[in-house]
Order: sequence, then structure tokens, then C-alpha cells
Amino acid sequence: MAPILSKTLLMTAFLALPLGSAAFAQEAKPREAVISVTGDGESAVAPDMAIVNLAVVKQAKTAREALDENNKAMNEVLKALKDGGIAERDLQTSGFSIQPQYNYRQPTDGQPAQPQLIGYQTINSVTVRLRDLSKLGQVIDQSVTLGINQGGDIQFTNDKPETALEEARKKAVAEAVKKAKTLSEAAGVKLGRIIEINENVPRPLPQPAYRATMMKEASDGAVPVQGGENNYNVSVTVTFAIEQ
Repeated sequence: MAPILSKTLLMTAFLALPLGSAAFAQEAKPREAVISVTGDGESAVAPDMAIVNLAVVKQAKTAREALDENNKAMNEVLKALKDGGIAERDLQTSGFSIQPQYNYRQPTDGQPAQPQLIGYQTINSVTVRLRDLSKLGQVIDQSVTLGINQGGDIQFTNDKPETALEEARKKAVAEAVKKAKTLSEAAGVKLGRIIEINENVPRPLPQPAYRATMMKEASDGAVPVQGGENNYNVSVTVTFAIEQ
């Protein structure tokens, strides 16, 4: 009985093989002819908000003295910012440190000298979101008067850039469609339906376009600043079918 059973199984497998191959061939459909292009869109808009980093740096003989001097200056700066109309939500401590300061002396008779502790340094920094750009120069000027002595990095941005991004996306898709039409005409084929649209990551961030737009100074002697425009860039990849 065993030899007969083995022969039956072998014949069954042999007969099933062509059917399986035919099924596999039926599933492997020919690849659809496509055109894939990338389009870029850009939209420029004037900034409506500035992010400024301001810091107080103080040095003293002891850590306590350095901290007290720093606290006094920073409290005055924060009070002035709040009195000037900046909300609590737009003020955020972005860094704080206390570091010993050493005097590294020259080696004596070829022997390394021990560093000498000469005091302590404290740094307290705050990030300010300023929504009234006409006050930017005045804020920086006043902050320096009250004790700010480091920082000043300014980033112009937009609180709600969605409208600018939508315009950039439309331009990116329009450019992709234009490219695809040019390619299909050059190749002598007919452009078909859109199969897929992908917005390329990362999410677009504003890029300054340094156009001379001077901010109105709030008072004489304030720090002169220029807002210019922010450029929002979007890139999309669009895949079209080619009609046979």
C-alpha cells in the first residue's frame, strides 16, 4: 500500500503544478505606465511675530552674589516687558546656568600650575514672542538698558502661516501638472489621470526673504530692525497615468 500512496501523491503534485503557475501568471499584471514629477511652490508673506532670545550674564566673587545680581537685572527686564504689553504666555525661560570661573596660569619651571578660582558666572536667558513688531527695536533697546548683555537672536515668523502654505501648495501642484504635460507632449503620449500626490517632508518652514521693509520705530534711538518677508516653500510629487 505504501508505494501506491507515494505514487498517487506524486502525480497529484505534478498535475497541480501547471495550475499553480497559471494562477501566478494571472496575478502578475503588467506594470502601468506612469509619469512622476516634482513641483515646487513658494509663497511670500510679511511676518507678524518675532521671537527674540535675551540673556543676562553676571559675574561675581561668589555664586550667591552672581545669582543675586542676575536675579535683580532679569526681574527688571521681565517687569518692563510685561508692563509693555507682552503676555505671560509669550515669555519663557530658555536657559539658566551657574559656572565657576578660573584663571589658568602659565606653567612654572615646566610644571603645570593649578587653575585659580576667581569667581562665578550666572546666565539667565528668556525667549520673548513679540506680536507687535513696531515695538521690537524699543524692546531690545530697553532690555539692554535694564541689564540684558547677551543674545539678541531674532527670528521673524508668522503666527498662522496656513494661508501662505495653501498658496504654496497650489503653486507646487500647478507646476507639477505643467511639467507632466510638457514631458508627455515631448514623448508623444497622452497624459492620464492622477494616481498619487505626495507632499514631501519635512514640513516647510519660513525662510527669510530680505526685502527692505523698515519697521516703524517706536521711539528715537531704538534699535533699527527690518522684517522683510518670509518665504514658505512646499514640494509635491505627483504621479500621472499614461493613457494607452
